[in-house]
Amino acid sequence: MTEHDQQPVRDEAKVSRFIENFAAQLVLAGMPSMPARVFAAILSSDTGELTSAQLGEQLRVSPAGVSGAVRYLSQQHMVTRRREPGSRRERYVVQGTQWFQALTNRDAVLKRWAEAMREGVASLGPETPAGRRMAETQMFFEFLEAELADLMERWDARRRSLGFTE
Repeated sequence: MTEHDQQPVRDEAKVSRFIENFAAQLVLAGMPSMPARVFAAILSSDTGELTSAQLGEQLRVSPAGVSGAVRYLSQQHMVTRRREPGSRRERYVVQGTQWFQALTNRDAVLKRWAEAMREGVASLGPETPAGRRMAETQMFFEFLEAELADLMERWDARRRSLGFTE
């Protein structure tokens, strides 16, 4: 076996520091702590998937903590569940496109928010200070929605050009 045939060796202490540091960044962005840690752990696994038991052991947390975190991440479209064939055990998976999918799903949220602002403008009156503020917010959400769609299309083309096909 040559040096090039050997698998790279992971420094688990460094991986653990990465998980905690990245999770802290996700928490600063508004994600709850346990889902942030679980997401970072799955993302940093070589396979991109871990079981509840593996997550509990790696993060030193209870099965209930893992379960709640995975539920949150599933609702946010950041992880998917995959049942092991012939087993009741599930594996939690992060794919390379998870960020893309999570952001793309924000499109529906932006539409709902824009509609809520539209109703606010109608309720408050478009000429009132609050109505004008709501109208600007509505236009901002509509702008984001349009730009996000274009941005995601450009990213998809770029990632394919870079050889990522997952």
